[in-house]
Parts: sequence; structure tokens; C-alpha cells
Amino acid sequence: MNWQQAIKDFQNYLKLEKGVSQNTINSYCRDIGKLSHFAENEDLLPLKIDAQNLKSFINQLATSGISSRSQARIISGIKAFYKYLLLEEYLQNNPAELLETPKLGRKLPDFLSVEEVDRIMNAVDLGRPEGHRNRAILETLYGCGLRVSELVSLRFSDLFFKEELIRVIGKGDKERLVPINREAIKHINIYVEEVRIHQKIQKGQEDFVFLNRRGHQLTRAMIFTIVKDLSSKAGIAKNISPHTFRHSFATHLVNGGADLRAVQDMLGHESITTTEVYTHLDQQYLKDTIIEFHPRS
Repeated sequence: MNWQQAIKDFQNYLKLEKGVSQNTINSYCRDIGKLSHFAENEDLLPLKIDAQNLKSFINQLATSGISSRSQARIISGIKAFYKYLLLEEYLQNNPAELLETPKLGRKLPDFLSVEEVDRIMNAVDLGRPEGHRNRAILETLYGCGLRVSELVSLRFSDLFFKEELIRVIGKGDKERLVPINREAIKHINIYVEEVRIHQKIQKGQEDFVFLNRRGHQLTRAMIFTIVKDLSSKAGIAKNISPHTFRHSFATHLVNGGADLRAVQDMLGHESITTTEVYTHLDQQYLKDTIIEFHPRS
């Protein structure tokens, strides 16, 4: 079995048997591709690699300056790959079984203040044809805490505005119902009734809510571009991505006293520990609290 065939079979397994999302499949295959490049230089086939070869590969990654977080992700992909080969009985022993993942500190996600969110919203030029669409996109990202892949996949058949809910297809094609606020509903309706209605929509794209100028479903990359451009116009120096709005959504809910389990459900997190990262508090709030209540302040 050569590397190309092994990666293709692994890809099919993830998609057809495990039901893994396409983004995760792409990430795994990119990382296994790095291993295959290393192995081909050493003239090693997938079934001939041993534990020492894998350790050499990981050491090479570490010395090349790749972050601990990236190393951990790559090791996770390698372990999944060799578990698959073991499951399919291509191997008797798993060479990746004893690979150690670098210890990672818990990284607090970047988030925006409420004032910064408002500045970005107000940076949208509603006089331009795409303005109402972009405002609706931002209101939905922030108002519902969506992942960018969930946003671009949003369909009219997922909108239940009367009940103020939307259906979201998350990781692993898992469905969840998320509340949507009236401000987001208002801007989606303006976009649909005043802008989208005049577009020529390509066949097969009719049910997608957010479209580009050519009448096609928006890409993830386009959402990144929209967010980056508006953040720059708003004069915000932070490194902002669409995911920053999801972090801000969760942070503002938790800091406002929302139940952690409810936030977990809205974000679509499998584990409550993933949601617990949002229990951090705004540093300015901590500073103000100390100044107000500490006897030495």
C-alpha cells in the first residue's frame, strides 16, 4: 500500500463510516500528507513505519518551529490514521500508540467588547449593494454564535423566525436549534426583501440565505475577508476572524450570568469543559472590581 492509496482510503473511511465533517477530513489529510512527505524521503511506506520513525518525524516538526498546538493536532491525526489501519487489519501493532502529545496551556480565546462589536457593525456601508448582506452576516454570527461553516451553510429551510429560532447543522452533521434575536431577524429580512430578491440566483443555490454577487453560496474565505475589512475600517487592532464573534457571543453571555449548560447547547459543544473557557472575565471588569472593593486601592 502506497501513501496516496492509504490517504484516500482513510479519507473515505472518515467520510462514509465516521461521518466526520469535510473540514476535519481536510485537516487530517493535510497532516498525514506531512508525514507521507517525511516518510517518502526516508523511503518508508505506511505499513513499514515504526514508533521510532514517528518520533523522528515529531522531533523534526518540533525543531522546525511548529507550535505545540499544531504538533498536538498533527499527532491526533496520525493516531487516528494508524487506528484506522489497525481496524482494517493492515497492521498487527499500532506504531502511534505511545506517541505523546505536547502539554498545552489553556489558551483564552480573543473576544470583542460590546463597544467593539458595535463599531464593526456601524462600519458596514449600507449604501453599497452588499452592505445589508454583510450587516445581516455579522448580526447572525454574533447573535447566534455560529461557526463560519454553519453560517455559509444556513438555508431558508433552517429559519423559524416566528419562533425566533434557527436550525444549525454543526460538526459531524449534528443538528441544534439556536435562538436568533430580533435585530438579526430584521437585518436578514432587509437583505432578503431589498437586495437578494433582485439577484440572479444560480440553479441549486436558491435555498442558501447568503449569496455572493454571482448568486452562489458564500465561501468561508469570503466571510473572513468581510470581517477583516470591516475590522480595519472600525480601527480595531485585534487579530479578528469570524470565530471572534462566536467567542464574543459566548463571553458576553457567560459574563452576563447565562447558565453554562445553556451556552454549551447554543454553541454545540460536546463537552462542558470546552465551554468553561468562557468563564474568564473581562480584564477591565476585574481591574474595576479591585479598584472599587480592595482596601488598598
